[in-house]
Amino acid sequence: MFVKNKMTANPWTVRADATIPEAIATMKDRHVRHLPVMDAGRVVGVISAGDIDANLPSKATSLSVNEVTYLINKLSVAKVMSRDPITIGSDALLEQAAVVMREAKIEMLPVVDDGRLVGVITESDVLDAFIEIMGFRDHGARLVIGAPDVPGALARLGAVTGKHGANIQHLAVYRGSGETSDVVLGINTPDTAELEADLAEAGFVVRGRLENA
Repeated sequence: MFVKNKMTANPWTVRADATIPEAIATMKDRHVRHLPVMDAGRVVGVISAGDIDANLPSKATSLSVNEVTYLINKLSVAKVMSRDPITIGSDALLEQAAVVMREAKIEMLPVVDDGRLVGVITESDVLDAFIEIMGFRDHGARLVIGAPDVPGALARLGAVTGKHGANIQHLAVYRGSGETSDVVLGINTPDTAELEADLAEAGFVVRGRLENA
């Protein structure tokens, strides 16, 4: 799956010379916590609710409410934003975006093609994609199967499911540290008793089962 398949296209942005109250209002109105910061049509930074909170006067300040409001109104987005943000292209794999966000400990990536902002991808987008890829909400059954970590194991697994007319809709492999791996199999039928028996006979171990109505 590519970033362009899950990103939010034409995202809300804020100008670098906008005030902090303007950025707060945009985040509140659009129900977002991060905004790409634009200057002359290019992404020059990212501002988050956390950035704003970190730059607001402490609640223990001796300043009056009017003084605090005045200072905030004079504070520009450019003074608070994270500069030179990490970006990613729309044709990058979603896994690449996930790794970048995880390693950089950030929650959003501007998606930039040829210097132009075309979208944003967030942690929530990645989680939604994971749920979709794994088919967790799809009708049918999910089996967690212990399989030998050898060539041809998936082919044998497919042959058993095919014998029962079960369509494999989703498949994931979690490789263990030993000689077996866990295969998560999403199939289109909730009736798996006979299939499970044949899997056991073929040398597989059914370690878990979940039925989605």
